Amino acid sequence: MPIRYLFKQLFLPPGGLLLLLLAAWWLRRRAPRLALLCFCLGFGGLWLMSLPLVVEQAARALEPASALPAAEWSQLTQRAEVIVVLGAGRERGDPAWGEDVPSLLGSERVRYAARLARVSGLPLLTSGGLHYGLPPSEAAIMADSLQRDHGLTVRWREETSRTTWENAQESARLLAPSGIKRVVLVTQASHMLRARWCFERAGFSVVMAPVGFLGVANARPFGGWLPESKAVWQNGLLLNEALGRLLYPLLYR
Repeated sequence: MPIRYLFKQLFLPPGGLLLLLLAAWWLRRRAPRLALLCFCLGFGGLWLMSLPLVVEQAARALEPASALPAAEWSQLTQRAEVIVVLGAGRERGDPAWGEDVPSLLGSERVRYAARLARVSGLPLLTSGGLHYGLPPSEAAIMADSLQRDHGLTVRWREETSRTTWENAQESARLLAPSGIKRVVLVTQASHMLRARWCFERAGFSVVMAPVGFLGVANARPFGGWLPESKAVWQNGLLLNEALGRLLYPLLYR
C-alpha cells in the first residue's frame, strides 16, 4: 500500500503536474524548448484541473448510468436481495465525533443507502477494508454510522478488501452461504460502471444506485471558467476513475 500510494500521488495530478513545473525550472538553461513544453503542460494541466467547467464536462463522459428513480425504490425487493455500500475512505479521529468517520464521499453513500434501505426493506452490506492498513475498517465505520445516525443494523460487513475488484470478490465470498446473487450497488456515479463490471464478474446481477453526480450544471458565476480549489479534487477523482476503467480489464481478466 505505501508504494502504491507513493506512485499514485507522485504521478497523478496535481503531483505529476508539479513535477512537470519542477522539470521546467531545472531544464530552463539546459534545454529551453523542453523546459517551455514542461511548463506549458504543467501550468495548463493545473489550470484545467481547477476549472468547475472541466469537472462538469468530464463527469458527463464518465457518468452514463442514470439515477435510480425514487418511484422504483419500494419495488427493489423484486430485483435484488441486498444493498451493498462501497467504502470511500475515512476521516481519522475527528475531535467533533471523537472517532473515525466516513469520508465525505462515504457519508454521501451511507445516507443514500440508508434511504434506499428504509423504503425498500432490503438488508445492508458494507464493504471496505483497512484504510492505509489501520483499523477500524471502512465497513465497520460505515456500519456504525448507519446504526447511530440512521437506526439501521448492517447484516454483513466485508472488512478485507482494498480495491473495487476485491470489494466484489470478498462480498461474493461473504454472501455465498446465503445464496445471494442480486444486489443493489451504491457508489459514486462516476465509479458505478467500474464497480458494476467488478460485481458482475464476481457473479452478481447488479441494480445500479449511483449517487453524487458531478455532470450537472455547475451553477458557478462565469460558467465555471474561474479556478476553484474544490474542482482540483473533483477532477482528480474523475481522472483516477478514467485510469481505473482502462487498467481494470487488463489487470483482472
